[in-house]
Amino acid sequence: MPFLNRADAGRRLGERLQYLRGEPVVVLGLPRGGVPVAFEVARALDAPLDIIVVRKLGVPYQPELGMGAIGERGVRLINDEVVAAAGVSGAELAAVETFERAELNDRARRFRGDLEPVSLDGRTAVVVDDGIATGSTARVACQVARALGAARVVLAVPVAPPDWVDRIGGDADELVCLEMPEFFFAIGRFYADFSQTTDAEVLACLRGDPRRRRVTAGDFAPDDPPVADEDVEVAVGSMQIRGHLLVPEEAAGVVVFAHGSGSSRHSPRNRFVADVLNQGRLGTLLIDLLTEDEEVERANVFDIGLLGQRLVDVSRWLRTRRELEGLDLGYFGASTGAAAALFAAAELGNDVAAVVSRGGRPDLAGELLARVTAPTLLIVGGHDRVVLALNEEAESQLGCESRLEVIPGATHLFEEPGALDAVAVLARDWFTSHLGTASSRRAGG
Repeated sequence: MPFLNRADAGRRLGERLQYLRGEPVVVLGLPRGGVPVAFEVARALDAPLDIIVVRKLGVPYQPELGMGAIGERGVRLINDEVVAAAGVSGAELAAVETFERAELNDRARRFRGDLEPVSLDGRTAVVVDDGIATGSTARVACQVARALGAARVVLAVPVAPPDWVDRIGGDADELVCLEMPEFFFAIGRFYADFSQTTDAEVLACLRGDPRRRRVTAGDFAPDDPPVADEDVEVAVGSMQIRGHLLVPEEAAGVVVFAHGSGSSRHSPRNRFVADVLNQGRLGTLLIDLLTEDEEVERANVFDIGLLGQRLVDVSRWLRTRRELEGLDLGYFGASTGAAAALFAAAELGNDVAAVVSRGGRPDLAGELLARVTAPTLLIVGGHDRVVLALNEEAESQLGCESRLEVIPGATHLFEEPGALDAVAVLARDWFTSHLGTASSRRAGG
C-alpha cells in the first residue's frame, strides 16, 4: 500500500510541496476525506487551512451531467452550452441551484461552524483531496477557488489515474500527484486505512489549525509564550518514538495522550481535545507509543503490556525535563490506549494525578484496575453499547475515585455534532480539578 492512512498521505504530500513554503498560500481541503490530508499539508507549509465547499449543478433528468457549479460567497459558474443542449429552462436551473445552495450552506455551517472563511485574494490556493477518481469535484473546486480571488491554483492529491492531467485540463495552474498507478480502480485501494472521515474529524482539523485559533481569556496569548512547543523523540529501549509537546505558561500539569489502535499523534480528534486542554492551561504530549515499523504488526497495537510500559518510560522521560519540574502528570487514553494509561497509572501509583478514558477499553487492563489510585473519568457514547457495558464493569473494579460519563446519542468515535466538544470539556474539567493539587498533596500541603 502506498499510504498508511490520510495523515500519512498528507505528510508525504506536504514534503513534495515544500517549494511553496514561505509563499502566500492557503490550503483548501475538500470535505470530508480531503481535509485530514490538507491538515498535514498545511502543517508542512506553515499555511492556514480552510475547507472549500462546492456543489455541482446537475441536469435535472441526468444529474451526473454537470451544467454548472456553485461555491460559498455566492460563486456561481454556469455552462451555458450544456444548459442549452440539455434544454434546461430557467425555472429548472433555478430550482436545482436553490436546492444545491441550501445543501452547500448546510455543509459549510456544519464543517466550519463560526469560523470565517480564509481570504484567497491574491494568494496561492492549494486544493487538496485524498485522491482523484473522475476529477469532476476537483475541477469544480479549482474553478471556485479562482472565482474567490486566488491568483494561482495548485491541485494536489496523493493518488490519481494516469490520465488525470487530461481530466483536469486548465482548471488548475499546477497539478501535483504522488502516485499515478497504471491500473487504477478506486482511491481506497491505495490506502491501508481508508475509513470514512467524520464530521467531527473535519471540525477538529479546522479548529486545530493554529493560524485560525481564537485567543480567549483561557488561552495563552502571543505575548505569553508556551514553556515548550516542540517535536520530541523519546528513547524507549533501542527504539525512538516521536511526539509533540506543548506546555502553556503557568500550566497546572501535563497530559500524555495514549492513542487507540489505528490512530496516531496526528489524530484530528485527539488534537482537538489537546487544543481544548491547552486553552485550559494544561500541557499536552501527543506521542506514538509504537514506531511505524511496529505498527505494521497488528499484535503490537493490542499488546497492553508493551504500550503501558512505553507510557511509563515516557512519563519518566518527562520527569527529566527541568522546565516541567513540579508539574502533575495525567493520562488521556482512547480505545486500547485507555488500558495502556491505566496500566501505567497502576505502575506509577501516586505519580499520576488523573486519568481520562475516551471510548476506551479499560477492561483490557485486567487485574491492574484494582491497583489504580489516580482519579479516573470514563467517557463513553450512549450508542456505543458494547463498550459502555465494558466500562461499567471496569468502573466497578477500580479502587480509586472514578466517574462514568455517558454522552447521549454518541457512537464510538464521537462523530455526532457536539459529541467531541462534550468529551473535550469533560476531560479539561477533570484534569483541571485534579492536576495542580496532587503535587501539593504529595508534599503534605
